[in-house]
Amino acid sequence: MKRILIFFLVVFVTTISFAQVDRSKRPDPGPAPTVNIGDAESFELPNGLKVFVVENHKLPKVTFNLILDIDPIVEGKNAGFIDAAGSLLETGTKTRTKDQIDQEIDMLGAFFSTSATEITASGLERNKEKIFEIMSDMILNSEFKQEELDKIIKQTLSGLAAAKDEPNTIAQRVGKSLMYGKTHPYGEIETEETAKSITLDMCKKYYETYYKPNVAYLAIVGDINLNTAKSLIEKYLGKWVKAEVPKNTYETPKMPVTTKVSLVDRPNAVQSVIGIAYPIELPVGSEDVIKASIANLILGGSSTGRLFMNLRERHGYTYGAYSSISPDKLIGSFAAYASVRNVVTDSSVTEIINEMKKIRNDKVSEDELQKAKNYLTGSFIRGLEKPETVARYAINIARYNLPKDYYKNYLKNLNAVTVEDVQTVAKKYIKPNNANILIVGNAQEIAKNLNKFSISGKIDYYDIYGEMYDPNLKKVPEGVTVEQVLNKFIDVTGGREKILLVKDVTRNLTGQIQGMDLKVTITIKEPNKLYSFVDAGVFQQKTVFDGVKGKVTAMGQDKEITGDMLETTKLQANLHAYLDYAKAGIKTELTALETINNNDAYKIILTLPSGIKMTQYYDVKSGLMVRQMSVLSTPQGSFNQTMDFDDYRDLNGLKYPYKLTQITGQGTIELKTTSIEVNTNPSDSLFEVK
Repeated sequence: MKRILIFFLVVFVTTISFAQVDRSKRPDPGPAPTVNIGDAESFELPNGLKVFVVENHKLPKVTFNLILDIDPIVEGKNAGFIDAAGSLLETGTKTRTKDQIDQEIDMLGAFFSTSATEITASGLERNKEKIFEIMSDMILNSEFKQEELDKIIKQTLSGLAAAKDEPNTIAQRVGKSLMYGKTHPYGEIETEETAKSITLDMCKKYYETYYKPNVAYLAIVGDINLNTAKSLIEKYLGKWVKAEVPKNTYETPKMPVTTKVSLVDRPNAVQSVIGIAYPIELPVGSEDVIKASIANLILGGSSTGRLFMNLRERHGYTYGAYSSISPDKLIGSFAAYASVRNVVTDSSVTEIINEMKKIRNDKVSEDELQKAKNYLTGSFIRGLEKPETVARYAINIARYNLPKDYYKNYLKNLNAVTVEDVQTVAKKYIKPNNANILIVGNAQEIAKNLNKFSISGKIDYYDIYGEMYDPNLKKVPEGVTVEQVLNKFIDVTGGREKILLVKDVTRNLTGQIQGMDLKVTITIKEPNKLYSFVDAGVFQQKTVFDGVKGKVTAMGQDKEITGDMLETTKLQANLHAYLDYAKAGIKTELTALETINNNDAYKIILTLPSGIKMTQYYDVKSGLMVRQMSVLSTPQGSFNQTMDFDDYRDLNGLKYPYKLTQITGQGTIELKTTSIEVNTNPSDSLFEVK
């Protein structure tokens, strides 16, 4: 009976509770959760170095993070030297060579990284003094050497070569120059020319001028207490000499008076990279920052944002569309971006602008607001689980002169934001009529539908370095034809008769990829047979094509050549296709003049029988082919592939390029020809597909 009575009471009380709830009305949100943000202990050395210590004894580990608070520097024609100086910091000191530093770090099991404005070192607590002694040696005694700078410049040039054909990287670089201007430190673009101009003296001067304690903040996080930390800092950095550090001023970038449309033409692009961006004055710690972060999260700050749901879920234009509103001490920014199919480029721009207008003109819903608050609350609380977050907050308060309780009041201020606040900041910072719209894509396919976004109806064309040009000034001279360009190439490389005498060619090349030596052998034999072998030591890849079918063997696995790869392989296996492209079923079109390696080159688009397009460039003066570009579609997605041809040499009356540079999104491979063998009649068994 007692059990029945208890059950009856529970049902009765629950029923009463349900009866009192109005399910048609959203319950009022509860108060902001209270979180306890631990205070970082801090002290300042007489030389001005500000130190923040956050104890965390959960793991026997300590991390040291030094940050320089300096004004950005305009590098001009030497863009890139500051980053080079940052990389040089870990390449040797007055007491240690790079090899010695690397060996000591490996023995300690420690992690080190350096940059122009930051040095980080971490490792086990028992090794903390040795780790910090090495870090201090880098700070106080770095000794830059030419051979190390040469390595850095070489790596930089390789990265820049790969970036030439990477649409997202192009969009980022050109987008910055449009938003801030190329004379502003945020808008400078590093090029091959600026990288090659970097000298050791530039890097040394930067280090000697700006690495000073009075502009430095040092965070120490982990299994360490204040007294131990203070003892370490005084011992190793107490004699670090302070000095006046230059202050830099710049003209504040402004958003466009009216929306501008800019285009970087990438002829082989199968997608368009869209960026809609402009500068905003939103200082770190401004009372608008939290409100703007909510507005941005609703607009496009995550995969639940309106841009994502519109362009991907509703229209299927893209895999993702996002936005950002970024505060900055100097100048903030707004950006919305997506990569979309060529055919829907203008439609995607329309939808992004519509969403920007909508969040300005209409209040967001209470549901959207609350979900955004919940998301940001969770992110904030999760971040506090990391002790380095507390240290970063302490440095931010000091560096940006924030209120002492800025982060302690974060959740309270977040919870207080209303739908009216969101609309106010949206109107203030989201400006669809004052934006730079930048598209990186195939101009021939997309340009005609983009001028409607510009009040003047004008599209500005830029190259990959952010330099404006008039595409009409690069038109092919009247009377020049595809046949003339190709015939000149045939003539300067030996002539049709001599070329036809070649029945097979075997080329041996060497190069490097990711630090590994590379050997490549390529054999092509009439009619349409191809063999290649790539040997990178730990990795080998063999490709065979018998004229009809082919396969690639790597890592003990065989993969049949199909799709786009099969079509391009057929073309590569045809020794003499360029003598008569029409006979091979390939359509040709001479479309423009472009600048390739500082020289004018004719641009010819090849359309294979399957519809695949390739682009070839022929130097106007020499007549030689200097570049070939193609887009390969794979199960992992489409990617651009560029091959540059250089160092043509004579071999038995025929000219062959002895230097081949392959550029992909994964990097640059420079191949040098060691030998070319002609008419050796290799066995047909070499090309068998088993």
